[in-house]
Amino acid sequence: MTTDYIKPELVCPAGNLPALKAAVDAGGDTVYLGFRNASNARNFEGLNFSREEAEEGICYAHDRNARVFVAVNTSPGPRDTTPWTSSIDMAAELGADAVILSDIALLAYAKENHPNLRRHLSVQASAGNYEALEFYAREFGIQRAVLPRILTLDAIREICSKSSLEIEIFASGGLCVMAEGRCWLSSYITGDSPNMNGVCSPAHAVRFEEENGTLDVKLDGMLINKFAPGEAAAYPTLCKGRFEAGGMQGHVMEAPYSLNALEMLPEIFAAGVHGLKIEGRQRSKHYVRTVVSTWREAVDACASNPDDYVVQKEWMASLDATSEGGAHTTGAYEDAWR
Repeated sequence: MTTDYIKPELVCPAGNLPALKAAVDAGGDTVYLGFRNASNARNFEGLNFSREEAEEGICYAHDRNARVFVAVNTSPGPRDTTPWTSSIDMAAELGADAVILSDIALLAYAKENHPNLRRHLSVQASAGNYEALEFYAREFGIQRAVLPRILTLDAIREICSKSSLEIEIFASGGLCVMAEGRCWLSSYITGDSPNMNGVCSPAHAVRFEEENGTLDVKLDGMLINKFAPGEAAAYPTLCKGRFEAGGMQGHVMEAPYSLNALEMLPEIFAAGVHGLKIEGRQRSKHYVRTVVSTWREAVDACASNPDDYVVQKEWMASLDATSEGGAHTTGAYEDAWR
C-alpha cells in the first residue's frame, strides 16, 4: 500500500531542560521549545528556557544529532515588539535550526534580519489550505507549515500533493478544535487570551467546589462540569465541559480525550507528511520520555514494513495511561462529518 513514502521526523515538546534531554534520549528527532517571555504560547511559571538553558539544550541536542526549533508563535501587541524580535535574534545567535512563527510582521522581521534561519509557519497561523501556504511561502520564505488539528487526512493528503513545503501535523497529545490559540470561548469566559496567557483556563479562573459529595468545576463562576464521588476530575477547559443542549447531556463540543494517530501511521506516511508533532510542553519529563519512546518504536516499525504495520497493545496502553481522560481519539483525521 505504501511503496513510496516519507519517514516523518518526531517533533517533540520541551517545556524545560530536563524535558528536552528526556525527549532527545528517548529518540526524538527534533525538540521544540520557547523562551521565558511572552513570545510563545506556553508562557507561564515554571516553563520555558533562559538563554543559558537554551544554549545548553541546543548543544545537548546537536551533540546527539537532534534538531531544535524555537517557538515564537504569539502575536505582539501594538506597543513593544522587543520580546518577540529579541527571541528571534536569540534563536539565531544560539544556532537553533528553525523558528516557528505565526505573525506576519515577525515572519518579515526574521526573513530580513536572519535570512539563513529556517522559518516554519506555526499552527497558530491557522493556514489550512494550499493557497494560504503558498502565500506564506512566496512572501516570507517559509519551508515548513504546521497544519491545524481540524483537517481530515484527505485534506492533508491534498495539501501535501500540491505544496512544495514540508508539512507537519499533530499526532499525539492535546486536541484543539478551535482556531489555534485564539479560542473565543475561553477568552470570553475568563477574560484572558489563551494565546498570550499560556493556557486555555488560567488558574485564577478555576474553582473546584465540593457540594453534597459532588465536585463542581467552575471557570470564572460558570459551572462547566460536575463529578460524582470517586470520578476522576480533569483540569477544566470550556470546550470539554459537560452541558445540556438539543436534548443531549454530555460533552457536546469535545470529549476530553487526547489525540493519538498511531493507527493511521501508514496512511500518514503515504500522504507525504514530513513531521509528526507531539503536543505537551506543559507536561513532565516523565510524560515526554514515555510518549516519545512509544512513538519512536511505532514510527520505526512502520518505516521498516508499512504494509504489515500493526499497532501494538502496549503502545496504546502507554499512551492512554498518559492521555487526558485516559482514552484517545483520531480527531478530525478520519472524521466523516464532511
